[in-house]
Amino acid sequence: MPEPDQNAPSLAVFRRKPMQGRSAGTVQQIIAATSALLGRMPLEDITTSLVAKEAGISVGGLYRFFPDKQSIIDAIAVRHMEDFRSALLRSVAMLALADGRTFLNRVIDAYVAFLDERPDFRTIALGRHVSQQARRSQAEPDSGPAALVRWFLMKRLGLKQSDDLDLKLRVLIETGERLIAYAYSQDTVDGRLRVIAEMKLMLANYLFD
Repeated sequence: MPEPDQNAPSLAVFRRKPMQGRSAGTVQQIIAATSALLGRMPLEDITTSLVAKEAGISVGGLYRFFPDKQSIIDAIAVRHMEDFRSALLRSVAMLALADGRTFLNRVIDAYVAFLDERPDFRTIALGRHVSQQARRSQAEPDSGPAALVRWFLMKRLGLKQSDDLDLKLRVLIETGERLIAYAYSQDTVDGRLRVIAEMKLMLANYLFD
């Protein structure tokens, strides 16, 4: 089975594709401005006008690339998940001798660390503000980080591709997302770690027993 393609196409979330350097720079300004605002205020209070002001462009300039706030949020989420996928791909190469439970725990630990490092992504991911289309582009068993998990299970553990395996992975991802959000809602770091430890045990038992 071939290894997952690092260069798989990203989800198209832009109104127009930024082909030139100047346009790509504007898109980056918009994404960076939105991420900065997410670090200072609730997502619900952020408007396209605020994003445009933060980015130093006109609202009309923003709408040349993004039709609404949701498309900007999706672009941020997809970009972060592609970064996580790349980092996870490098980690997978170092887990040649890992068993399934160890691998799953490493993936969860890596994702939690990733959330800690990127508060803008944590806000939109844990609050489930990403659209269904964007989530599917990264959470289906044949795309995004989920594809790496499936590849490991098949390549390293000898599991066979099947509808049952894909369903298990979808259930695992959906359950994991909700439990991680619950973990971050705890009042203390210790409380969060206890929830994550229980989640690891439950998901490993579900997937491997």
